[in-house]
Amino acid sequence: MASDNDEIYERRIECLRPRLQQIIKADEVLPHLQLESGRKEQITQKLNTEGYKSAADLLISVVVERPHTVGWFGAFVNALIHGGNAHAADYLQLNLPDPEVEAENDYYVQLIQLFSPSLQDMKTEEVSTRCLAQRLLTNADQEKILAEKTNNGNKRGATELLNRIVKCRPGWFSEFREILRVTEHKHLYELIGGSPECKKPKNVAAAEEKPAESCQSEEPMEISGTEGSQNDATDLYLSADLSKSMNNLHLDLSGCPAAEAAGATGGDPEEISLRDYQMEVARPALEGENIIICLPTGSGKTRVAVYITQKHLDSRRAEGKPGKVVVLVNKIPLVEQHFSTEFSSLKLKYKVERVSGDSELKISFANIVERNDIIICTAQILENYLERASSGEDEGVKLSDLTLIIIDECHHTQKGEVYNHIMMRYLKQKHKNKRLIKEQKQPVPLPQILGLTASPGVGGAKTLNKAEEHILRICANLDVSKIMTGSIDKKELRKSILPIEPRKEDPFGCVVKTIMTAIHEHARLFPTCDLGSQNYEQWAVQKEREAAKDGDQTVRVCAEYLRRYNEGLILSNTIRMCDALSFLNKFHEEQIKKKTSQDEQNIEITETERFLFNLFKDKKEELEKLAKDPTYENDSLSKLRTKILQEFSSRQEARGIIFTKTRHSAMSLSQWIEENPKFADIGVKPSYFIGGGDQSDTKPMTAAEQKDVLKRFKTGELNLLIATTVAEEGLDIKACNFVIRYGHVTNEIAMIQSQGRGRAEDSTYTVVDVKNSGVAEKEYVNEYREKMMNKAIQKIKKYDQSVYNKQITEFQIQAIMEERVRQANQKKKAVKDENPSAVKFSCRNCTKYICSGEDIEIIENMHRVNVTPQFRNLFIQRENVSLQERRLDYETNGVIACSGCGQTWGSMMLYRGIELPCLHVKNFVVDINTKKYSNCTRWIDLPVKFPDFDYIEHASLMAQGSDDEDTEWP
Repeated sequence: MASDNDEIYERRIECLRPRLQQIIKADEVLPHLQLESGRKEQITQKLNTEGYKSAADLLISVVVERPHTVGWFGAFVNALIHGGNAHAADYLQLNLPDPEVEAENDYYVQLIQLFSPSLQDMKTEEVSTRCLAQRLLTNADQEKILAEKTNNGNKRGATELLNRIVKCRPGWFSEFREILRVTEHKHLYELIGGSPECKKPKNVAAAEEKPAESCQSEEPMEISGTEGSQNDATDLYLSADLSKSMNNLHLDLSGCPAAEAAGATGGDPEEISLRDYQMEVARPALEGENIIICLPTGSGKTRVAVYITQKHLDSRRAEGKPGKVVVLVNKIPLVEQHFSTEFSSLKLKYKVERVSGDSELKISFANIVERNDIIICTAQILENYLERASSGEDEGVKLSDLTLIIIDECHHTQKGEVYNHIMMRYLKQKHKNKRLIKEQKQPVPLPQILGLTASPGVGGAKTLNKAEEHILRICANLDVSKIMTGSIDKKELRKSILPIEPRKEDPFGCVVKTIMTAIHEHARLFPTCDLGSQNYEQWAVQKEREAAKDGDQTVRVCAEYLRRYNEGLILSNTIRMCDALSFLNKFHEEQIKKKTSQDEQNIEITETERFLFNLFKDKKEELEKLAKDPTYENDSLSKLRTKILQEFSSRQEARGIIFTKTRHSAMSLSQWIEENPKFADIGVKPSYFIGGGDQSDTKPMTAAEQKDVLKRFKTGELNLLIATTVAEEGLDIKACNFVIRYGHVTNEIAMIQSQGRGRAEDSTYTVVDVKNSGVAEKEYVNEYREKMMNKAIQKIKKYDQSVYNKQITEFQIQAIMEERVRQANQKKKAVKDENPSAVKFSCRNCTKYICSGEDIEIIENMHRVNVTPQFRNLFIQRENVSLQERRLDYETNGVIACSGCGQTWGSMMLYRGIELPCLHVKNFVVDINTKKYSNCTRWIDLPVKFPDFDYIEHASLMAQGSDDEDTEWP
């Protein structure tokens, strides 16, 4: 068992992990560490495939793994020192630089990043020799720099030098600048501040007086401007530190040679220019009006927004007033995209920061808003802090703190959407201001609103009047005075819809249906809808919920299996039969695995479960044989194959996107294309692109994986994306010359967005039908709705302004009244909040009573845990095969399941060094005062307030029992 000191050292390493990842050179530390067999090879492999940061992360994880040997922490520190990583050793020994010095150092890292394109012209060999003499570089550093220069040219060698020198202990900057001077790099010397004309941040001189000590090198930081690089400066060090330093040390660079040099590379925001149609739609916003800019995908809406942002802040600054711009997006990848591309041109003149669920910033959002001029964030983050302010909590954000809100994809400003929650606060205050003005009181200032969209849609309207009303309601929700469309010629795509021929024979589907019929008979179920349809899936879900509530385990389990078989049928009509079989195989393997605990003891298997296992087992060989026979392939896949071959054979450089419905189908289609030699022969290079949420059974893509795929697609390393709807809106995807919607059509907004991906000349847009999908009919409906939407917009633009204003006001008042009714109903519901003792939880599968609501505690207003000793005896633990990424102070550390039937209950989470069982309410039947509920998918759906988890009390109990080696859980 780990000692108290071991736990302290572990916590110290974990707290410092983000910084250590950036400054540890794993390959130079490994020779000085004694690790288990094979671990060094794993770390080396990680280094070769994913880079220094990932290798350092794995190294840290290996080091903190238990059990520990005596003196493990000291051995790690010594390995860092002997491996040329003394900077990292300083952190672990808590020899930390003063906050000001650390902030200044991070500032200099940013400065080198900013001017790296020019610095790459240095005489690399001469400068590196001088740096070595001054102990800014080690011998190993210089060897790698010169090797890079020899193999890939001077610029790459210079980049390697810059990457390594910024990892030195604080104090390196002044010596490096002096080296540039003595090696006759006068221009570069002045570029990074070596001129009396440049203003220095406070206390910089003091920092420069300190001699540089042995430096730490790391992976190439892939400085902006280097070929193939996309990294931001904020990736170099822990984001919070860097953000803090840049906020505190924001310079006025006007008149400085460095600033002029940046302007020469396109960094000067004054160089932003708009085309005539862009200026046309921007004009009302430049005059301070709230507007919606409605322009086609790829026509530069975001560029217009950047221009308006710059002019807004410039005018506020000229008037001596503060300006604060918030850019709201509805998807996490868009935060990084806007920060690193569209709004990057404003970073020299204004302080820009981004915040999302993937951010590592450790300071509060309110503090970020206070420190920066432009904040790019997901809408939910702003809503959370607006709620804090309204509820009187500290560190909230008020609308009056902001002067401009830009809402990307603003057609989402409708009931139930987070954009609408934010704007409802705005509308309420606007109408309160009218009363304050009448009472001759000072109104509360409100920000200007700018909405961006390619299509407001018609909201399912069937008539022009209803379409008009839908758009007007969006305008009212956003409080805009105009909707601006601009005069731009819309490029017409060559469009086609490919119908399918029904299969003459479908023996694979027949076998699956035979299995489903046998299950119907076993459970006495009588569906009224077609097998393999969406209606059947809804029927199966409803039957599962009813059976769970009634405690009918036979029907519940059968309904769950039927839903999976139905999904298998849909997949066999969409992709290959072998993919459908693989899906069914995986499901059955998971069900069988649930019946085995880690100690290899079988969990009880019911008669129904045994029947279901044997049913699939008996038919599996037949299904495998049929899945290998291409004779029975679905016609949709044949049409798709022909279309892809046609596009790549008829174009000199084809680049396209295939939109499909599910993550599973996207991944399977990508695999199908990769395995088909015909596609490889004509140069098809595919990859799937899916979302980052964890709502489905399919493993999501991380933000880093998404970014990597888009980068490779832009460079041409990939030329075909198979994507879900995540690629429809907002993402800056390289212009394509063909778009295919494969068996998936939703509404007119999605159609317009996906058509907009075909931006290149002579682009095509194709819809491939799939059995039971009805996509051909939906596409015709969407075409009609698009025409109706355009007519409605033009009709609204012709409104007399007084008529328009009257209609907008009426809709706003109606929305406010509806919101009041909703809140009143919520308050009534809140009054009825049940005492936790009135709530009982039962296993969804075997109906066994699990615990009372009194046993549940809540962490961070999000995670519900049960830490009672009685509960510990009711579940088993399994390995979590798709371990989630580290998030804040907790991480998933395995799955917990019913010890009786194997039903999953939740996950074992590691929270601040303590393992806690975290429950997922969807896995239980909830009994509230004898009334049962089986359709709860979120804890928030329960009218129950659980007490907060007392970390100190629980940790104290564990500490008291730590002398007992068998004590793992109090």
